[in-house]
Amino acid sequence: MSNTYDWASRGACRTADPDTLFVQGAAQNRVKTMCMSCPVRTECLADALDNRIEFGVWGGMTERERRALLRRRPNVVSWRRLLETARAEHERVLEITEESAAPSRRAG
Repeated sequence: MSNTYDWASRGACRTADPDTLFVQGAAQNRVKTMCMSCPVRTECLADALDNRIEFGVWGGMTERERRALLRRRPNVVSWRRLLETARAEHERVLEITEESAAPSRRAG
C-alpha cells in the first residue's frame, strides 16, 4: 500500500521555501496561483481539510476559505473520498463530452 503522503513529492510547491507557502493577506493569492496547475491539488486540499490544518495555502485554498468550506459541509466524513469522487465524475463527464463531439468534428 502506498504512503498517504506520496502526493506531496509531486506537488508544484515541493521545491518552494515553506515560508513562501505560509503567508497572509494578498501574498496568499500569489501562492494560490502555484496551486492552480498542480497535479496533486485535490490530494493536498483533501489532506488539509481532513486534518483540519489551520495555516497556509493548501490545494489552492487559504485557511479562511477552508474554514468556510468546513462550516458549510460539517457532515463530510472524508474530504479525500469526496474530492476524489468529484474529480473522477468530472473526468468522466469530460470524456463523454469529447466522445460526443468527436463525430461532429469528423463530419465537418
